[in-house]
Amino acid sequence: MSLAAYKKTIRESETPRQIERRILSRVTYDLTRTGKGFDASESSEGRLSILAAGLRDSLYENQRFWAALRYDLAEPGNAMPDTLKASLISLALWVDRQTFALMAGQGRLSALIDVNANIAAGLAGQAAPAVREV
Repeated sequence: MSLAAYKKTIRESETPRQIERRILSRVTYDLTRTGKGFDASESSEGRLSILAAGLRDSLYENQRFWAALRYDLAEPGNAMPDTLKASLISLALWVDRQTFALMAGQGRLSALIDVNANIAAGLAGQAAPAVREV
């Protein structure tokens, strides 16, 4: 099966909510995998090394997901309740600020991972997962 046919099959068999959950879960897994040791690192050099080894790319992908979500939420035709849209847009803006801090070697990656995991669990209709160590 060609890649285009595979993508079409996924679009036809998954709801937008399932697609968002799958993407967010993958991005969160990548953040966890590439960010091992980031929060525990006490040196700027150690954190920058982890960023250069792949975390920076994972942060960028996460930021792209949240930017796309923010754009979708701001569309006039979005039928989601206004209070929920406002909360998610506010969360997306927090993700931006947190991402910029992390790319500068500051902040805690676990906070970003926890937010992603909680949103992914909500999209799956599950309880929030336990806090993870990074």
